[in-house]
Amino acid sequence: MSSRTQARRSGVQMVSAALLLLSLSGCSSMDVLMPNNINALNGTTVKIPCTFTSCYKMDVSRFAMNWTYQESLNDTEDMFMTFHKKRGMVPLPSDRFGDRVMFAGNLDKNDLSITLSNVQIEDEGIYNCYVRNPPDRIQGHGSIQLIVVTELPRPRDSTIAVAIGASVGGALALLILSMVVVKCLRRHRKQELISEEKMEEEGKLEAEGVAEEGTKHVHPLPEDL
Repeated sequence: MSSRTQARRSGVQMVSAALLLLSLSGCSSMDVLMPNNINALNGTTVKIPCTFTSCYKMDVSRFAMNWTYQESLNDTEDMFMTFHKKRGMVPLPSDRFGDRVMFAGNLDKNDLSITLSNVQIEDEGIYNCYVRNPPDRIQGHGSIQLIVVTELPRPRDSTIAVAIGASVGGALALLILSMVVVKCLRRHRKQELISEEKMEEEGKLEAEGVAEEGTKHVHPLPEDL
């Protein structure tokens, strides 16, 4: 094998190795997707969403995840749900939640969402979703703030909004129409003035022509004898 062939093969191998390292570095972590906060009406059921993206398909023998709760950022986290290799998503005993927490996601779609029923004011706080999906080397983490309200905000009166919109739209249309009419009247008046000036100029020219023609045909009077 010639030295040129060896050098070429070595170059190809180096490029392949670089591409492999680049692809692995691009898949070294995951993204956990959660909104920043969510509102829930006291006494109702709320879905707390958590999904993740990964470069690798989930392997149940290596996959791990935990749901935790904390009242504020300075408080400790209490784990209330985890993933079991054989039983899947399993709620853990919790004095706060009891049996009100259930898994509502789909592992095949990387959906780890949960539902919390009979929401109470005391349920307000931060909910953390931790995910580990080897060979992703970094643990994914997302958090959401649950806000519990005692009454929903009043919906806006769409009838009033439509009436206001129609009034504004009608006024705007009337204004545009008025501007168009004024512009047309001004243009028409300008054309009339131009026509009058043109007619006046033509009249002057015609009068001058008649006077000049009359001068040409004047006969001299005979001299007095």
